[in-house]
Amino acid sequence: MKAMPWNWTCLLSHLLMVGMGSSTLLPRQSPPPSQKRSFVTFRGEPAESFNHLVVDERTGHIYVGAVNRIYKLSSDLKVLVTHQTGPDEDNPKCYPPRIVQTCNEPLTPTNNVNKMLLIDYKENRLIACGSLYQGICKLLRLEDLFKLGEPFHKKEHYLSGVNESGSVFGVIVSYNNLDDKLFIATAVDGKPEYFPTISSRKLTKNSEADGMFAYVFHDEFVASMIKIPSDTFTVIPDFDIYYVYGFSSGNFVYFLTLQPEMVSPPGSTTKEQVYTSKLVRLCKEDTAFNSYVEVPIGCERSGVEYRLLQAAYLSKAGAVLARTLGVRPEDDLLFTVFSKGQKRKMKSLDESALCIFILKQINDRIKERLQSCYRGEGTLDLAWLKVKDIPCSSALLTIDDNFCGLDMNAPLGVSEMVRGIPVFTEDRDRMTSVIAYVYKNHSLAFVGTKSGKLKKPPVHFSAGNPPPSVLT
Repeated sequence: MKAMPWNWTCLLSHLLMVGMGSSTLLPRQSPPPSQKRSFVTFRGEPAESFNHLVVDERTGHIYVGAVNRIYKLSSDLKVLVTHQTGPDEDNPKCYPPRIVQTCNEPLTPTNNVNKMLLIDYKENRLIACGSLYQGICKLLRLEDLFKLGEPFHKKEHYLSGVNESGSVFGVIVSYNNLDDKLFIATAVDGKPEYFPTISSRKLTKNSEADGMFAYVFHDEFVASMIKIPSDTFTVIPDFDIYYVYGFSSGNFVYFLTLQPEMVSPPGSTTKEQVYTSKLVRLCKEDTAFNSYVEVPIGCERSGVEYRLLQAAYLSKAGAVLARTLGVRPEDDLLFTVFSKGQKRKMKSLDESALCIFILKQINDRIKERLQSCYRGEGTLDLAWLKVKDIPCSSALLTIDDNFCGLDMNAPLGVSEMVRGIPVFTEDRDRMTSVIAYVYKNHSLAFVGTKSGKLKKPPVHFSAGNPPPSVLT
């Protein structure tokens, strides 16, 4: 990554926004050599909160998703364009929404919380999804935020019934001569009959086409989706999968999640609910979602387990850190933040850890699990889909690094946790966000905290064992 001023703006403003949860962005400017480093700020409307931020990597323009508004800012945080998305008359119990059929529930002025913000570079548009009408998405022209389309005529156009920010994550898979795909993952908020927890959707060139957001494949028996079975909620009434981060790498799309499960404590005959962090992997070209695999992830340092995922970011290793880790400089690393404990997702303890995962090691673990299952060993081991006790079926075939599954032995769970490499821990001000990049062959990580602070100095990964050290 080139050391451009707007890159610093993106890195720091994103961290501070996520860490503070407020309406102030505090990015870094390149200061005169003889002066202290200064900051510029952008404040939204009074009592307005910011939800998401993306930066156009070609221009440096910043797009901010807020409650009832989308902002386009210059790289020095000057407002260029504003697009209003709400409030509007709505009721979250209306499904299908009133814009499709009459709803008997009382309608009240309702805010539109931005839940997802993505740049579709190929078509030069912004995908902005909000909480109104069960998750309607607008397609806005990047230049002036002019509304190109707002599909809402079909069931597939409603992407999420959850009304909070941070409940939806999307990954765009781009093709040269074909329409792109949108992999979208969402909490379902007790509505599994309406919303798949993960699906792949069509991104048509025409923003007003009827096929926009339709499932990539859908027939009577198979579709490009994963749904949570309704009977799962009889075991865990408040069950849901919360998506923290998503990305694509190689032939796969990945999502990092938090999800509840029932476990039996040592020496106890009763079960209790805990939360666990899992990585979900799907093949980009798998229209039937037979490649769905999930593997638990966590971190441990000095005998203390950190299991509640707070944030993650994909970056390259860089030459210096790669030598220490025994990987290539261009290999993908996951920089993650976990908090201590497993009992309460929304009330994480202040103790937290920054950890690194080598993506190839996770993929190797998944390949081993696929190979053993296709030898007929063990069970599918995915309790929330009610298949924990279904035995794996044997099949004579080669499972290589890019295997995408068959209509057997899927979806599949990995039982053994993959542990990350701990970098450092924080016991008082919980770490809540992370972003990383490579500068002059060195890996740098910037970390934001619960109180809205940016940890200074950044984490610098130098040669040696253990690999990480903090700049002084």
